[in-house]
Amino acid sequence: MNLQFRKPIHSLAVFATLALCAAYAPRAYAIDITQQVKDIESNPAPGPNGEKATLASELKLTPEEIEKVKAKKATAAIVMHYTASDWAKAQMAGQKKALEELGIKIVAVTDAGYRAEQQVADIESVMALKPDIMITVPAEQSATAAAYMKAAAAGIKIIFLDQAGAGMKPGKDYVSLVSSDNRGMGKVAALLMAKALDGKGEIALIPHASDLFATVERVVGFKEAIKAFPDIKIVEEQGVGGPNFSGESERIASAMLTAHPNLNGIWAVWDVPTEGVLSAARSVGASTDLVITTCDLGVNISLDMAKKGYVKGTGSQRPFGAGYAEGILGGYALLGKEAPPYVVLPALAVSRDNLLEAWPLSNGDQAPEILVKAMK
Repeated sequence: MNLQFRKPIHSLAVFATLALCAAYAPRAYAIDITQQVKDIESNPAPGPNGEKATLASELKLTPEEIEKVKAKKATAAIVMHYTASDWAKAQMAGQKKALEELGIKIVAVTDAGYRAEQQVADIESVMALKPDIMITVPAEQSATAAAYMKAAAAGIKIIFLDQAGAGMKPGKDYVSLVSSDNRGMGKVAALLMAKALDGKGEIALIPHASDLFATVERVVGFKEAIKAFPDIKIVEEQGVGGPNFSGESERIASAMLTAHPNLNGIWAVWDVPTEGVLSAARSVGASTDLVITTCDLGVNISLDMAKKGYVKGTGSQRPFGAGYAEGILGGYALLGKEAPPYVVLPALAVSRDNLLEAWPLSNGDQAPEILVKAMK
């Protein structure tokens, strides 16, 4: 068996492009964003320290290398910042699939509830199990860095997702960093917003009140792309810190809708805060013309999209593929094979028009029946 991404990722990209061509076919009265989306998908942004983005499609283990990894009977721990989202579930499903194919036993899965102090405790507990590999995303870069450095010094090979511990160096303190093109996702969400608003209106933003590289990149990308539409004005921006992202976002969105009665759109940083925006819009009886876009592709926002509700699109990650890449990089680490410092999966533009086709590209399985029924 030859574990590589090249063929499936290539075919998925073609599939996605075909879907997008149908979804965003030029119309005389609407903004056409087809080419911009293609450009974003083809040109992922660099990493947090300017690292060149290496596509996950370039990762490869030969059959001989796979057998060598299996012979090591290695172990792995998955140390998450939190696991409550559909994104996290898809990410871990990809990790588990790759690790299983490589014969790497998972000895721990932890959830820090987005609290740095809990994650430090989780790392210390995991270290007692002496795993060969740790796949993890820091709840906060600086507060967890010392614990990660201690794990690295103990010989644990660390694969980060979305961001690394503060001050840590790839190839020295950790194997690689895997991420979606989050800046591209933010750009896609902005383009979908502009398309739905036909290039004009007042909008508000709900970013993540954190230094998490992935989510900072999303708001950066959104603002970069929305500048191309001078008749769209950002009238308010307020971050959501969590851990109750949905509840906090609902309160913020309700206040925004009250303060700005002519508000035409709201962008939220990922699907869970967007669920709060949806609750706020429904509670205040916001006009059905209100446009919501976001990043990621969870069930609840997809249901609203399928039912022709407020959500008009999302710049999605491909979390299953990212998790799979993280597992494969565990194989690289065990073999001492040089790994690229920054591995990326391209942004995926999703609207109602290509929702069912895009779901497996993002989450690794077919769209749930509840979503299929909602599209009818």
